[in-house]
Amino acid sequence: MSSRPETLDHEAICRLLPHAGAMCLLDTVEAWSDTTIHCRAESHRDPANPLRGEAGLHALAALEYGAQGMAVHGALLADAGPARAGYLAAVRDLQLQTRRLDNLGAALEIHAERILSDSNSSIYDLRVSADDQPVLSARATVILQPADEEETP
Repeated sequence: MSSRPETLDHEAICRLLPHAGAMCLLDTVEAWSDTTIHCRAESHRDPANPLRGEAGLHALAALEYGAQGMAVHGALLADAGPARAGYLAAVRDLQLQTRRLDNLGAALEIHAERILSDSNSSIYDLRVSADDQPVLSARATVILQPADEEETP
Protein backbone atom coordinates (compact mmCIF):
# COMPACT_ATOMS: atom_id res chain seq x y z
CA MET A 1 0.00 0.00 0.00
CA SER A 2 1.06 3.56 -0.49
CA SER A 3 1.86 5.93 2.35
CA ARG A 4 -1.39 6.80 4.11
CA PRO A 5 -2.07 9.60 6.58
CA GLU A 6 -2.60 8.42 10.14
CA THR A 7 -4.96 11.28 11.01
CA LEU A 8 -7.39 13.41 9.03
CA ASP A 9 -9.06 16.75 9.70
CA HIS A 10 -12.66 17.70 8.91
CA GLU A 11 -11.87 18.99 5.43
CA ALA A 12 -10.08 15.77 4.44
CA ILE A 13 -12.94 13.67 5.84
CA CYS A 14 -15.51 15.65 3.82
CA ARG A 15 -13.57 14.91 0.64
CA LEU A 16 -13.96 11.17 1.35
CA LEU A 17 -17.69 11.21 2.12
CA PRO A 18 -20.64 11.85 -0.19
CA HIS A 19 -22.09 14.11 2.52
CA ALA A 20 -21.96 17.87 2.05
CA GLY A 21 -21.88 20.81 4.43
CA ALA A 22 -23.18 20.23 7.93
CA MET A 23 -24.08 16.60 7.09
CA CYS A 24 -20.38 15.75 7.25
CA LEU A 25 -20.51 15.13 11.01
CA LEU A 26 -16.98 13.95 11.86
CA ASP A 27 -14.27 16.38 12.93
CA THR A 28 -11.20 14.16 12.92
CA VAL A 29 -9.89 10.70 12.28
CA GLU A 30 -7.62 10.09 15.25
CA ALA A 31 -6.21 6.74 14.09
CA TRP A 32 -6.97 3.92 11.72
CA SER A 33 -5.63 0.60 10.51
CA ASP A 34 -6.75 -2.06 8.05
CA THR A 35 -9.42 -3.21 10.53
CA THR A 36 -10.22 -0.25 12.78
CA ILE A 37 -10.95 3.46 12.76
CA HIS A 38 -11.25 5.97 15.60
CA CYS A 39 -12.98 9.27 14.84
CA ARG A 40 -13.98 12.25 16.97
CA ALA A 41 -16.91 14.65 16.60
CA GLU A 42 -18.21 17.76 18.35
CA SER A 43 -21.13 18.48 16.00
CA HIS A 44 -23.66 16.74 18.27
CA ARG A 45 -23.81 19.92 20.39
CA ASP A 46 -24.39 22.25 17.43
CA PRO A 47 -27.96 23.65 17.50
CA ALA A 48 -27.83 23.63 13.67
CA ASN A 49 -27.00 19.90 13.47
CA PRO A 50 -29.09 18.63 10.52
CA LEU A 51 -30.18 15.54 12.47
CA ARG A 52 -31.52 17.57 15.37
CA GLY A 53 -35.27 17.75 15.92
CA GLU A 54 -37.43 20.02 18.07
CA ALA A 55 -36.71 17.88 21.13
CA GLY A 56 -32.95 17.84 20.54
CA LEU A 57 -30.59 15.31 18.99
CA HIS A 58 -31.80 11.77 19.68
CA ALA A 59 -29.11 9.25 20.63
CA LEU A 60 -30.04 7.14 17.61
CA ALA A 61 -28.18 9.78 15.55
CA ALA A 62 -25.00 8.20 16.95
CA LEU A 63 -25.62 5.45 14.40
CA GLU A 64 -25.07 8.01 11.60
CA TYR A 65 -21.81 9.05 13.25
CA GLY A 66 -20.74 5.40 13.25
CA ALA A 67 -21.87 4.93 9.64
CA GLN A 68 -19.77 7.91 8.57
CA GLY A 69 -16.80 6.43 10.40
CA MET A 70 -17.28 3.16 8.50
CA ALA A 71 -17.58 5.09 5.21
CA VAL A 72 -14.35 6.98 5.86
CA HIS A 73 -12.65 3.68 6.74
CA GLY A 74 -13.81 2.13 3.47
CA ALA A 75 -12.59 5.14 1.50
CA LEU A 76 -9.21 5.02 3.22
CA LEU A 77 -8.89 1.30 2.49
CA ALA A 78 -9.66 1.95 -1.18
CA ASP A 79 -6.22 3.65 -1.17
CA ALA A 80 -5.51 4.98 -4.66
CA GLY A 81 -8.51 3.29 -6.29
CA PRO A 82 -12.00 4.71 -6.35
CA ALA A 83 -14.08 4.14 -3.24
CA ARG A 84 -17.29 2.22 -3.88
CA ALA A 85 -20.57 3.48 -2.54
CA GLY A 86 -21.77 1.58 0.52
CA TYR A 87 -25.27 1.21 1.92
CA LEU A 88 -26.13 0.45 5.51
CA ALA A 89 -28.06 -2.81 5.07
CA ALA A 90 -28.54 -4.08 8.62
CA VAL A 91 -28.02 -3.09 12.23
CA ARG A 92 -28.06 -5.71 14.95
CA ASP A 93 -27.60 -5.74 18.70
CA LEU A 94 -28.20 -1.98 18.89
CA GLN A 95 -27.86 -0.64 22.42
CA LEU A 96 -28.35 2.99 23.39
CA GLN A 97 -27.09 4.13 26.77
CA THR A 98 -28.54 7.64 26.69
CA ARG A 99 -31.57 9.35 25.16
CA ARG A 100 -29.96 12.43 23.64
CA LEU A 101 -26.60 13.49 22.25
CA ASP A 102 -26.92 17.27 22.38
CA ASN A 103 -26.68 17.35 26.18
CA LEU A 104 -23.39 15.42 26.29
CA GLY A 105 -20.56 17.76 27.25
CA ALA A 106 -17.69 15.75 25.81
CA ALA A 107 -16.71 14.95 22.24
CA LEU A 108 -18.14 11.81 20.69
CA GLU A 109 -15.55 9.08 20.23
CA ILE A 110 -16.49 6.83 17.32
CA HIS A 111 -14.82 3.42 17.09
CA ALA A 112 -15.51 0.96 14.29
CA GLU A 113 -13.87 -2.44 13.92
CA ARG A 114 -14.28 -4.35 10.67
CA ILE A 115 -14.79 -7.94 11.78
CA LEU A 116 -15.67 -9.49 8.44
CA SER A 117 -15.27 -8.32 4.88
CA ASP A 118 -15.42 -9.59 1.34
CA SER A 119 -15.59 -7.88 -2.03
CA ASN A 120 -19.31 -7.09 -1.63
CA SER A 121 -19.84 -6.26 2.02
CA SER A 122 -18.35 -5.52 5.41
CA ILE A 123 -19.53 -6.08 8.95
CA TYR A 124 -18.41 -3.68 11.67
CA ASP A 125 -18.71 -3.54 15.42
CA LEU A 126 -19.51 0.07 16.33
CA ARG A 127 -18.99 1.85 19.62
CA VAL A 128 -19.75 5.49 20.31
CA SER A 129 -18.86 7.02 23.66
CA ALA A 130 -18.50 10.42 25.31
CA ASP A 131 -16.09 11.00 28.19
CA ASP A 132 -15.52 7.21 28.38
CA GLN A 133 -19.26 6.64 28.91
CA PRO A 134 -20.96 4.33 26.39
CA VAL A 135 -23.52 6.00 24.12
CA LEU A 136 -24.18 3.38 21.43
CA SER A 137 -23.01 -0.07 20.48
CA ALA A 138 -24.13 -2.10 17.47
CA ARG A 139 -23.10 -4.45 14.71
CA ALA A 140 -23.62 -2.95 11.26
CA THR A 141 -23.55 -4.53 7.82
CA VAL A 142 -22.58 -2.44 4.81
CA ILE A 143 -23.32 -3.65 1.28
CA LEU A 144 -21.02 -2.21 -1.39
CA GLN A 145 -22.27 -1.10 -4.76
CA PRO A 146 -20.97 -3.51 -7.41
CA ALA A 147 -17.77 -2.18 -8.97
CA ASP A 148 -19.17 -2.47 -12.50
CA GLU A 149 -22.27 -0.36 -11.77
CA GLU A 150 -22.04 3.32 -12.51
CA GLU A 151 -23.56 5.67 -9.96
CA THR A 152 -26.65 7.51 -11.10
CA PRO A 153 -27.06 11.15 -10.17
